[in-house]
Amino acid sequence: MPFLDELFAKPVMAILRGMDPQRTVELAERAWDLGIDAVEVPIETPEAEPSLAAAVRAGTERGRPVGAGTISTSDQLRTARELGAAFTIAPGLDADVVQLSAELDLPHVPGVATPSEIQQALRLGLSWVKAFPAAELGSSWFRAMRGPFPALRVVATGGMNARNAPEFLQAGADVVAVGSALEDDAQLPALAQLIDG
Repeated sequence: MPFLDELFAKPVMAILRGMDPQRTVELAERAWDLGIDAVEVPIETPEAEPSLAAAVRAGTERGRPVGAGTISTSDQLRTARELGAAFTIAPGLDADVVQLSAELDLPHVPGVATPSEIQQALRLGLSWVKAFPAAELGSSWFRAMRGPFPALRVVATGGMNARNAPEFLQAGADVVAVGSALEDDAQLPALAQLIDG
């Protein structure tokens, strides 16, 4: 099974943004304990890189891959690789980043918001994309994209939580990416229910 298909076998992904290394690792552990396999640590600034490195170390101890998010340049992609990221995720679609990720054998998920971007991603050989910003696009966007792109695999990112996730999954998202929901004890049972199906 291709790496991303296996990584996203469950319908929830964790995004751990803007936290110090210790808190990042704590929430990564919480995600793994809940049954969330896909954990992403965005590195939009160099200050975030120690948090990714810490999560990668924790993931290695538990046999869990950790990805780097907000990868919008080739330099960030190389940094993610050096820090041990097992996959990368981007806010948008950049053909140069996609090409370099293929050369580095580092699975990449670009962000899309339009049919044209989806077509370009498919042309570049990608099977997974990130719909961003999902809450602003609305669940109807996912339903609409399923028609012309039935084989597309989509991660809904941006404004997702345990309360609205079921609506997006029912509309055609394969995975929802949550962030602050992991810090909300009230949402944890609902997240666990989503994961367990």
